[in-house]
Order: sequence, then C-alpha cells, then structure tokens
Amino acid sequence: MHDAVTVIGLMSGTSMDGIDVALLSTDGERLTDRGRGLSYPYPLDTRDRVREATKAAWRIWGAHPKSQAPSPEDMALLEAVEREVTELHADAITDFLDAFGISRSEINLIGFHGQTVFHDASRRITRQLGDGPLLAQLARIDVVHDFRSADIAAGGQGAPLVPAYHRAVSDEVGFEKPLAVVNIGGIANVTWIGADGKVIAFDIGPGNCMIDEWMQQEAGLPFDRNGEAALRGTVDKDVLKRLASHPYYRRKPPKSLDRYDLPGLSERELSLEDGAATLVALAAREIAASAEYLPQRPRRWVLAGGGAKNPAIVQAIVEAVSEPVTSADEMGWSAEHFEAEAFGFLAVRALRKLPLTFPSTTGVPRPMTGGRLARAPRR
Repeated sequence: MHDAVTVIGLMSGTSMDGIDVALLSTDGERLTDRGRGLSYPYPLDTRDRVREATKAAWRIWGAHPKSQAPSPEDMALLEAVEREVTELHADAITDFLDAFGISRSEINLIGFHGQTVFHDASRRITRQLGDGPLLAQLARIDVVHDFRSADIAAGGQGAPLVPAYHRAVSDEVGFEKPLAVVNIGGIANVTWIGADGKVIAFDIGPGNCMIDEWMQQEAGLPFDRNGEAALRGTVDKDVLKRLASHPYYRRKPPKSLDRYDLPGLSERELSLEDGAATLVALAAREIAASAEYLPQRPRRWVLAGGGAKNPAIVQAIVEAVSEPVTSADEMGWSAEHFEAEAFGFLAVRALRKLPLTFPSTTGVPRPMTGGRLARAPRR
C-alpha cells in the first residue's frame, strides 16, 4: 500500500468561466480525504482573451490540410494568454491555501489540466493552455500537467479523462451498479460503471456550452443563471430535431468532442427563452440517448459539473430517463469541483505510473498512464 499524497486539483473547463480548485488526499487508488473546493471566475477581459485564443487555435490547427504557416500574431496571442491563465491559476492556489489556513508545505503535488483551446482526436491534436513548469515555479509545488497528449499519441481520443476518478468515488457509496455518472460541463460526458468494476465512457454532446453561447449572443449574459430563461421558454421541436440530427450523436464510442465541433443555435426568430429551452432539451435528450451505447441501462444517473446546478437541465434529464437521478452533491460528492478533484487524483496516478485511460474510455490500445511532471524549485 502506498502512502496518501495531499494534492490540489485544478480545472478550467470548456465553459471558459474560471478556475476550480479542490483539495484531496489519495494514493491514486483510494481516497482518504476530500471535500474542500473553491471556484475563481475569470475576469471578464480574461474570458474575452481566452475566446480570442480559441479562435486563434482554430485558425492554426483547425484548417486541414494546412495551407499556410500560423501567423505570428496568433502564436503570440496563445503564448500571452497561456501565461495569463497560468498566473491566474497560481493566484487561485495562493488564495485557496489562505482561505483554508493551509501551509504550502502541506501540499505535495498539483494536478493542472489547463484551458483547452483545440481538440481533434482524429488528427492527433489536442491543445491546452497552461505552462506546467511556470506554475511549479510560481506555486513552489511540483505540478503534473499535459494529461491528454500520451493518450492522443497512442491513438486514443484523449477524452474523457475522469472515469478513473468516477470509479474510485463510486466505490464509496452503496448504490447498486451499473451506475452512470454524467459530468455536465461545457461538454457532457458519461462514465458507466458496471457491477464488476468495468468502466465505459465517452463525450455525449453539449452540456452548457451552447446555452452559454446563446445567452452571450442574445442577452450579453455569461450563462442562464438558475436556468431561469430556459424554464420560461418553450422547446422548438423542429429546431431540436435539426440540432439532434448531427451525425456525432449516432457515432459509436469511443468518441470525443471539441466545443466547436457541433453547430450552435442561429435561429434569430427564437426568443431568448425558447432558444435556451431548446438547447436544454438537446442536452437532456442526448444524455438520455447515451444509454443506447452502454452494455446495460444504469440503475441510477448521477449528475455532476456546472450543469448539475441548473434546475432546467436537471428537470429535463429527470423527464427524459426512467431511472432515478441524483446530484453529486446529494451523494456527498462535489458537483461543482468534481473535475478539479479528478485531476488531483489523476496527478497522483500519473506520478505512480498508473493508468489514466483505458480502451473502454478513450479507445486507446492498452491502459495508458500520462501527464508530465514539472519540478518546483526545491524548498
């Protein structure tokens, strides 16, 4: 048995709304302590620059075949935003430690996912903005980063990465399996955990990303707070049918998504409320439909991520599936900081050379470890 490591996990997801920070103790297989987490919204100007960096990433890597070299301006923008995002993560760590009265010397490791700006597994490209060595220097703590590259290079999808953590936390609860854990971030993904411990996972489709973009486009709001717009709206069935016809949804797993792989909502004739309701219905429909690709229907659905805090999404999922639906918070997990916890857990697994991904989660040919270690200056 290995000693538990005290680790901070960091996550900035495809919603581009900020940084989640979580603390846990684990040996990479079992969890001995968790539950403390905080969120740090990006400043509005940072959100704008991250979006511009994402557009730059698509100009650089999204065109295929490549017709010209990347522009120096786009490369400079990515470099500047990467440094900004890394420094904000360092500031979040400092604030987190101060908030809980934790000494920096008590933390053994940081798991640093970074900010995804481009992902195309079919072309073996995934890019997360986040400078692991710089964060190790600023935080003065060792950092595991670059979690996806090894899986992608070996032929995997590079996503989703959190199923190993879903399996670990599911062992803490008494619910009968199979169990489905749905993380509703910008993109929604599902992890199915069988009674024998078998895990299957894949990206389902949009979680919050399309709803957020609709609210930004139509109302200048960052997201639909408490699902208020969607709950006032009416689903446009024709638009829903068109959105749900995208071939990705019927593709068999393993599969993964970039947030811009699917077309957003462009119907200017829809009201703000009806557009939000239609996009909520799309997310819930595809979450329910994900059961088609599972070996058995789950006995229960557990919802985590920011979408689990949206009453409109939760209500739509409850109506779309026949099994009980439970939030991660109701299970004593942290819906809001679940992915941050996961990347702390994965950092310890990476340090121990344990698998992060599996043939049944990313399609990688064999169980794969991953991540790179950036050493902090010695204390």
